[in-house]
Amino acid sequence: MRAQNLTSETILSLGMSERSYPEFWIGDTIEVHLLVQEGSKERVQIFKGDVIAMHKKGGATTFTVRKIGANNVSVERIFPFYSPIIKDIKVTRKGKTRRAKAYYIRDRVGKSARFKEAILTKKQKEEAAASKKKAKVAAKASKAGTVASKAPEKK
Repeated sequence: MRAQNLTSETILSLGMSERSYPEFWIGDTIEVHLLVQEGSKERVQIFKGDVIAMHKKGGATTFTVRKIGANNVSVERIFPFYSPIIKDIKVTRKGKTRRAKAYYIRDRVGKSARFKEAILTKKQKEEAAASKKKAKVAAKASKAGTVASKAPEKK
């Protein structure tokens, strides 16, 4: 069965365009916060690894994350970018690659299986700090809004 092709109009109508993930690319180390449902309970699980591939196809956009699990067993997972189970994405480290797909990492072991860290310019560092500051302010505002709505009004 083929996956449904989502156009930009469909994405807008479903409210999925409001994803405010940071910009990431091949070679970056990211944390993907996933909503995991166990019975009637929901919890957030973090999958941290290197981005080795991205497929940009509108609503069917996906990215592949690879991590080294227990006993040095590698685990790769393909995430749909517009999936409702993805709660948040955080970039922990910017990597430097020369290729659009980093499948060659699969054959490597140890230090050679790592990406070189990208050296950021002063302007890029300032932009990253400004975006973090905006995110903190937005988080505080949203928390304050939910707390204020729960408190009874005084007359």
